Amino acid sequence: MKRVIGLGGIFFKCKDNEKTKNWYKEHLGIPVESWGALFHWRRHDKPEEETYSVWSPFKEDTDYFEPGKQEYMINYQVEDLHALLKELKKEGVQVVEKTDESEFGKFGWVIDPEGRKIELWEPPKK
Repeated sequence: MKRVIGLGGIFFKCKDNEKTKNWYKEHLGIPVESWGALFHWRRHDKPEEETYSVWSPFKEDTDYFEPGKQEYMINYQVEDLHALLKELKKEGVQVVEKTDESEFGKFGWVIDPEGRKIELWEPPKK
């Protein structure tokens, strides 16, 4: 079973969300929208498949990263979220019991050995 197949996204907390997004847009040319930006790419092992990574600043007081206390959260793209979470549980990894499914895909979370919450994302099928 494949595990992580790519970087799904980078999320970070900031004091002034709008100022931060505007700075990245103006100075680094990131095509920022209200929620963040997308970076499109193709998989090396399946070049016929297009996918993307997400970049998104969050408000400083967000609880989305909890129970982790870090200022950022990395999202990794996976092929089969539920199978991977099941396997990780068997391996003794701390898996957050809640998962989310929406038009944006399937989301699950694990906690690394230092307490950081990591997001696992299975993109929606096209």
